[in-house]
Order: sequence, then C-alpha cells, then structure tokens
Amino acid sequence: MSLTPPAVQSSAPPPTAPLYLVDASLYVFRAWHSMPDEFHDAEGWPTNAVQGFARFLAELIERERPRHIAIAFDEALDSCFRNRLYPAYKANRPPAPDALRRQFAHCKALCRALGLVVLADTEYEADDLIGSALQAGRRRAHHGVIVSADKDLSQLLQGADEQWDYARGQRWTAAGVRARHGVEAHQIADYLALCGDAIDNIPGVPGIGCKTAASLLHHFGTLDALLARSDEIGFLRFRGAAQAAAKLRQHADAAQLYRQLTTIACDAPLGEGADGFARRDGDAQALSALCTALRFGPLTRRRLYAAAGLTWAPVAEA
Repeated sequence: MSLTPPAVQSSAPPPTAPLYLVDASLYVFRAWHSMPDEFHDAEGWPTNAVQGFARFLAELIERERPRHIAIAFDEALDSCFRNRLYPAYKANRPPAPDALRRQFAHCKALCRALGLVVLADTEYEADDLIGSALQAGRRRAHHGVIVSADKDLSQLLQGADEQWDYARGQRWTAAGVRARHGVEAHQIADYLALCGDAIDNIPGVPGIGCKTAASLLHHFGTLDALLARSDEIGFLRFRGAAQAAAKLRQHADAAQLYRQLTTIACDAPLGEGADGFARRDGDAQALSALCTALRFGPLTRRRLYAAAGLTWAPVAEA
C-alpha cells in the first residue's frame, strides 16, 4: 500500500498574462499642453505632442517590457454612436486644431512602426475599444493593465485587472475604486449617469451631486433598483432625500439615457487587434522615415529603435 499522500489540487485559477491597453489621447493631449513649442518637423509643423508621446511610449516599453499591448485612439470625435443618442454629447469641446490632428496621425504611425497594435474606429471611442480589447483579452487568458487616469475606465476592472495613472505612478484594482470614487467599479456608469460628467457634457439628474449619487447607489446597488424603488428614497437619512426622490422620478428617462452614454461598449470592432495583441517586429524603414521627418534627436531615436527591438545605426540613416 502506498503511503504517498494524494496530490492536493489547487482551486485557484491559473495566472494570466498582462495586456497593456493605453488610452493614447490622454497622453497626446498632455504632451501637446506640456511640451514646449520649439519642436517642428521638416515642413515646419509643430511636433511637440508627438515628441512627448514618443518619449512616453519609449519609457513605458523600457519599464514594462510588454509582450501584449494595444494603443487606443479616438477617431469618433463627432461620429460616435453616443452623438446619435444625445447630440449634446461632448459638444462643449472645441475641435482639435489642424496642428494637433496632424500629430495624432504621426502618433498612430509611430505606434505601428514600433510593432504595436493600434485601435481606432469612427463609431466607437477609445474607451469602448479598450473595453472590447479587454473582453477579448480575457478570453485569451489576459488580465488588463489600463494605462489611463480616466475614471470612466474604472468600470471595466475585474479580478486581477489594474488601472494605472502613469503620470502619478498610481495603480489600483477593482477593490480600490471605492476609495477613489465612493462607489464600486461596476457602479461607475450608474454613478456618472446620476451626478453627471462635465467633461463629456452629461448633465446628470438635477440636484443629485456626487455624494448623494454615491449614497443612493450604496443603498440600492444599481440605477435600475433606485428608479424602481424611488418611493423609498424619502425615508433615507440624508438631507434633501424627499427632493432627490422627486427629481429622480421626474428625470428617470434622462437618467437611463445618460447611463447609455456613460456605459463603455465592449462589442466594438477591434481591427488590427482581431487576431490578438502580441507585439510585432518593428518596421525599421517606417521608423527611420518618421524619425527623419519629425526631426527626432539622437537620444529619442535610440530609445525608439530599442523599443522596437531594432538597432539604431546613425551612419546608415545618414
């Protein structure tokens, strides 16, 4: 008789590999506003945004060595499905100047030259592309590392997923969302529907502020339950409960519309990412042409070539 004890089978799920999902627009805009305007391309156009974005990408790749990564861009500036639902959606934002739009095109070209998957669509925003990529990644045994400070994206977090505010060096999982925003990760869309989101021009329910929205969701759980049981709100112990109940009954349809706007779609077409998000080989010819046209300095060129898995040869470029 064998005295060897039976092997203990662990019920823990197998570890997943990180899939980095970068909210490109945030970092392009940040570079546009923070980098000096002394950088210009061979035709005299400004390149401060693409200069800053290139340095960000190089640093991210040097630091994390990601094997799976996708960069999501916003191309649905006024053609997103949300604009059809609510024409005032993001109508408070001025159009990007030509000098910046030109640099966005350079940033996408740079990502492709580095061998990174680019996500962009005229119907869906970058948030939707990130959500859809995360869903696809989970089916391939990935967990997400969402590189963005945007609070909307916290609604996507589950399990081992992380959100990373790169500039502040802060990372959090779904378990950390409540400490940051007062509600759970899965309540973010309902929360923004109630209290509004000025950045996206979503007004929310009149008279319902952030604290009231968080209190209501803490008690009722979801917007649907809140609206279905609105007669109970007046009995809750917070100032203005009766008025809040009346406002919610009056604006129930608007609240449900706003939730359609604040909920990230996870069924967007993934284009280049349809077959996965593994890094590809860098394109030496395309990268050389971009570095020359954008007049990148030798340090930036060397870092970009290294990020693409290539060796920079200044003599060969000359």
